[in-house]
Amino acid sequence: MHEVHVLTAEEIDGLARFEEYVEAVRAGYRQYGEGAPITPRIALENTERQAVQLKTYIAVLPESGAMGGYLYTSVGEDQWYMTPLYDAETGEPKALLDGTALSPLKTGAVGGVAVDELARDDARTVGVYGSGPQARAQVRATAAVRDVERVTVYSPTETNAEALRTRLDGELDAVVETAADETEPVAGADIVITATSSETPVFDGDLLEAGAHVTAMGQHEPTGRELDETVIEQAKYVPDTRQRALDESGELRQAIERGAVTEDHIHGDLGAVVAGEKPGRETADEITVFDSGGTPIETVSAAQLAHQKGRDASVGTALPFSSLRAAIDWR
Repeated sequence: MHEVHVLTAEEIDGLARFEEYVEAVRAGYRQYGEGAPITPRIALENTERQAVQLKTYIAVLPESGAMGGYLYTSVGEDQWYMTPLYDAETGEPKALLDGTALSPLKTGAVGGVAVDELARDDARTVGVYGSGPQARAQVRATAAVRDVERVTVYSPTETNAEALRTRLDGELDAVVETAADETEPVAGADIVITATSSETPVFDGDLLEAGAHVTAMGQHEPTGRELDETVIEQAKYVPDTRQRALDESGELRQAIERGAVTEDHIHGDLGAVVAGEKPGRETADEITVFDSGGTPIETVSAAQLAHQKGRDASVGTALPFSSLRAAIDWR
């Protein structure tokens, strides 16, 4: 009987540092840039109850020895995430992880990879729009790749902004403050992070400093966008994957529809930059944008790391599974 390693949310918490997740995800994107296969997001809908959708995406990372992805449901405003992980060489199931716990870790990590590739080396100040777990994870991952000295948090709900400020203040060796209005985080910021559910731009693109980097990760629906055309038009635009951006990115699609840019405005996706096929930052004053909507690359990479860490620390539960051949022989 084959054993599958099961990790709960509580067990995943604290298994690995953000620096480790960033490096694991960087390796995954390099493999993708070198040709590792992935699928775009697929969604099926319950035709009798359209508020319930089943979604998935998968990737094979040969060098990491892992393949798998997300299988999750969207139920109105809520989601349930499961992350199955398989051995890329034998096809045997390796692990089953609580995907909800993994989500901010893997999404933060890909943001950290993008910051390391696209932000200036001397970037020290961060402006954050949003106050939830994803915003926190993006800041934590950014601090794993840059010496962050100041973080400015904005949320239209002041108590939420203060709650994130308090948490980050206890986690970072940096000054963390809340913003009085939406102009403060972007003013003078080296790195701007948008992690919101807003369907309209969260700051005026004319306020963005020369040489700034923007990570936009809160919206990945064609109807939503956190960045205006001014940001997209003037930036070196790098999405996680080109096809995901063309299919889902409201920022890009609406900029194309309004005639601000064309599809050729995509500089290259993150895999091409990490693999060295496209340059990252080239000058100190260029503006860069990373558009992150979620791919199986970071999911499989982060799940593989958590699985390995859990096994090394004897954390998790082993559940018996049978292959088809074993089940036939048993019968």
